Amino acid sequence: MGIRSQGVQSWIDRFNQAELPALAAVVQDLHRLAQQEKSSVQQLADVLLRDASLTSKVLRVGNSVYYNPSQESIRTISRAIVLIGFDTVRSISMSVSLIDGLLTKAPREQLLALLARSFHAAVQARNIAGYVLPRQEEEVFIAALLFHLGELAFWGCGGEQADELAVALDRPGVDADEAVRTILGTSFRQLTLGLVKSWNIGETAALVHAGGGSRDPAVMAVSLGARISEAALAGWDAPEMEALVAQLAGVIGITPAEAMQQVLASADEAVQVAASFGASQLCRLIPSTDPEQIFLLQEQRRARLLQPDLLVMQQALQDLGLMVSSRANPGMILDTLLKGLHQGAGLERVMLMVLADEQSCFRVKRVLGEGTEGWLTDFVLPVEQREQPHIFSYVLRNKETLWMGVPASYNLAELVTQPIRQRLGAGMFFVSPLLAGTREIGVLYADSRVSGRALSHEQFVAFQRFTQLGSRCLEALSKRA
Repeated sequence: MGIRSQGVQSWIDRFNQAELPALAAVVQDLHRLAQQEKSSVQQLADVLLRDASLTSKVLRVGNSVYYNPSQESIRTISRAIVLIGFDTVRSISMSVSLIDGLLTKAPREQLLALLARSFHAAVQARNIAGYVLPRQEEEVFIAALLFHLGELAFWGCGGEQADELAVALDRPGVDADEAVRTILGTSFRQLTLGLVKSWNIGETAALVHAGGGSRDPAVMAVSLGARISEAALAGWDAPEMEALVAQLAGVIGITPAEAMQQVLASADEAVQVAASFGASQLCRLIPSTDPEQIFLLQEQRRARLLQPDLLVMQQALQDLGLMVSSRANPGMILDTLLKGLHQGAGLERVMLMVLADEQSCFRVKRVLGEGTEGWLTDFVLPVEQREQPHIFSYVLRNKETLWMGVPASYNLAELVTQPIRQRLGAGMFFVSPLLAGTREIGVLYADSRVSGRALSHEQFVAFQRFTQLGSRCLEALSKRA
């Protein structure tokens, strides 16, 4: 006869003492660091280094293409924090601890299904938070990941009582909440709230379960993410999903069609995240965004969309290589550069902004792609804005090529200012300085917002190569002049 628990406190004591003490300790330590104003890189590294297996897993996840698109090798926790950010490393650590703490024994199907749903909810919530409260994405990710903590802990460690509940829930016409209360002596919600308090997991997680604070944007993002992940199990075209998508569209100020695209993209991203954590058994349990109908619609749309063309890309790279030593004029260099990015790398919208008016502002010099012509006449950005610095000046000043919209660049999200979002929309983009030796020319920008497709690692590598070659051509030209 195994341990039997009844009532909230009895379960919490059992999880804390017998079943999940290591997980409880790590979760508390990681949350405490988030609360301190000046948590150091060293303090976070110390928490992780106490457990060699946790450290190596966090580094493995940190080196995945999803978290580290530039693929610069990360060998230490402190390097990971510098490259992908303190909050991101903290949320990776929390996720790894949860997977490790719960999936060590032969996991039951209920646990796997719920953990998959939790990862899906966390990614949906984080992407919603990107619109409503940038810089708190990772806190929202963790709160959504732990939204069903009590139920996760129960299916992971409930022993005989979990067997009993599984049998009870299989009976036709059963009242699920009643069955849970009978066998556990409490509800899953009360159990989650008890663990959130006992492990001191933070205000957002507690508020979500307390049922108050629905006006709080973080709470709204978490509960919307959780409800979307649950509704998706009934199908993307279910009425409940339609209502949630309409609500999401209203909250972040986009059309329902755009909101649906984002929800589907987040579901695909959740599969990527689960795969990055090595939890491939969860990937099959996140609802596929390709049931026949969606698949057909996407195929038809894709047929009309720009596709990368390797031959065009190689030809443009070759032409630019020759222009470094030949007498090409600036117009030819820029035309070849933009064509290579647009038709070669398959980037749907490409823009060159140059310094103008005695270097006081950026003006659009060249564009390629659907709906970009308007930028040529009415998109101007001041270079220096003390009250609101922006990403284009940052990139030019720091000589840095960036992939915005992935975890590695979350810390710069606030540099994508309102004027930029108004003209270019929200979502992923690449941005790079264009130089002629030490002389600053402007910045190159590229995205795939026409279709809303995610940018790829291969496109980022191509973007870096083109911008470096373009700068070398302009440098050679200025030397000859």
